[in-house]
Amino acid sequence: MERPELPLQQVHAFVVLAEELHFGHAAARLGIAQPPLSQQIRRLEDRVGHALFHREPGRVTLTPAGRELLPAARRVLADLADGLAAARAVGSGRAGRLRIGFAASLALTVLPGLLRTFRDRYPGVRLDIREMTSAPQIAALHDRTIDIGLLREPPTDETELGFRTVLSEPFVAVLPPNHPLAAQRTVQLAQLADSPFVLLPRAAGPQFHDQIIGLCTAAGFTPRITQHAVEWQTVCALVETGLGVSLAPASIRRIRLKGVAFRRITPDTARTRVAVAWRRNDRNPLVDHLLTTVSQDPPKLSRRAP
Repeated sequence: MERPELPLQQVHAFVVLAEELHFGHAAARLGIAQPPLSQQIRRLEDRVGHALFHREPGRVTLTPAGRELLPAARRVLADLADGLAAARAVGSGRAGRLRIGFAASLALTVLPGLLRTFRDRYPGVRLDIREMTSAPQIAALHDRTIDIGLLREPPTDETELGFRTVLSEPFVAVLPPNHPLAAQRTVQLAQLADSPFVLLPRAAGPQFHDQIIGLCTAAGFTPRITQHAVEWQTVCALVETGLGVSLAPASIRRIRLKGVAFRRITPDTARTRVAVAWRRNDRNPLVDHLLTTVSQDPPKLSRRAP
């Protein structure tokens, strides 16, 4: 297909003259003198190869070729105006697409309020939400397949990524309903030493996994891990069947499984951090907008007795 080489200035002049059907009025509307307008129309007619206007004393009308060209010329100008408006909206961060990765447990705490606030402030932005564990989020940020990550226990050896802690929450013990410790309101961590554990695999979130192992080690034992599950709901389901116990963020209590007991642990000084992650060299204004939203409206952990 031959690429048309029609200067937009000529297309605009043609559309205005077609609407005014008067060289003087069209020139005034364009803010130019009449001779330059006549020259632009002549050049456009030369490119088309046919006259676009009948010129008669005191009267200008469109030729059949002009009538045929007019709808397309209007579409070109309208599409360009729409494109410029869209480009300005994206450039200013009022529109566009923001790709967010999030750890599944954050759907119970951070995610809903953050997305609601962001959408209220930037309704023209399309959010692409992707559930993934922490380690895949780090990889996706490096691969530029997501723009923002919401994860637990960010790594400490990253130089290309920025992290900002937005929330910290305590741990709870997750117990089968018939476990002897389920009758207690609080469980001493050392009391779990003889129980098998159900945990997320280390590959899903190395720092978080190591934190749990460290808590057990500090309590005087190494957990005997007999089952792994990638999602917290699956962890809880396996605990419910009696395959083991687990340690989880306190927000997991919102999964509301009747067959699982959530109990506070002692010592209770340990906290798991939730952080927002981004590429330090990212110039996407939507990333800045989300970080500002997090700073101005930090997420809060709603508390519920275990």
